[in-house]
Amino acid sequence: MSDTLVRLADNFWSVRGEFRIGGILDVGTQCALVRLADGDFVFLDSYTLTDPIRDEIDALTDGGAKVKAILNLHPFHTVHCEWMHAAYPQAALYGTARHLAKFPQLPWQETKCEDAALAERFGADFDFSVPQGVPLVCDDESVHFSSVLALHRESGTIHVDDTFNHLKKGFPLSLLPITGRLGFHPTLAKALEKRAGAADDFREWAIDLGIRWSDARRIAAAHNAVLEISSGSFPDLVGEALGRVKPVLDKHRAQFG
Repeated sequence: MSDTLVRLADNFWSVRGEFRIGGILDVGTQCALVRLADGDFVFLDSYTLTDPIRDEIDALTDGGAKVKAILNLHPFHTVHCEWMHAAYPQAALYGTARHLAKFPQLPWQETKCEDAALAERFGADFDFSVPQGVPLVCDDESVHFSSVLALHRESGTIHVDDTFNHLKKGFPLSLLPITGRLGFHPTLAKALEKRAGAADDFREWAIDLGIRWSDARRIAAAHNAVLEISSGSFPDLVGEALGRVKPVLDKHRAQFG
C-alpha cells in the first residue's frame, strides 16, 4: 500500500503506513498527528514519513517547530523511534519502559506513557487507558497484545495499536476472522496474566472503557484500518468483541480461577 496522510477530523490526521512481515506481507501500521487545543501538535507513535507526507506535515506545523511531543504508545512499535526523534528533535520524546530500555541513548522524558502522570500532562486533549489483566510487555516477546490506548477528546478518535484490531485487506488476510469488524488482538489467550482474576480484570477493563469512551466516533487501529462508528455505539462493539473471546476468558478462569 502507498503511505497516505488522512485527515480524520479538523485536528486529527492519521498516517496510514506500511509494515511488511517477512518483507512480503504488508499488514500496515500507523502514527497520528494531532493539533492540541493550544495550537501545538503531538505525534501518537512513530513512523518514517515519506517526503510528500513530511512536506504536508511541515506545512501544518511551521516546519515542524510546533510539534511539541512524540508519544510512543506501543512498547513493541519501536522500528521508527530513532527516525522520528531525528526528524523532530525539539519534540519531547515519550515512551514506555521498553522504549527506554531499548534506546537508552535517546532523550526520553522521565514520565513513561503507561504512567498516570501522562494524563496530567496531556489530559486536556486526551484520555489514556492501559489494559488490565494483561502485562504491558509479556515475557514472550512475540505477544504484542497490550498498548496504551488514546482517545482524542475533541474529535472522538481512538488511536489504538494491536489491543483492538480492525482489518480491511484483500486475500489472503481477508480470510482472517478479524477482517471487517472490531475485535481484540488474537494473542489475548497468551497475554492474560497467569493468575486468578486476570480474565475478570480484563473483562471489567474493557466494559469500563466502552462506557467511558462511549462518545467515540472512530477507531484508528493498527495495523490497517480506520473504523467510523456512530456516537454511543462503542460499548456495543466492545461487548460484541468480548462475546467472541468468551471461550478464551472462560478457559483462563477454569485454569486459574
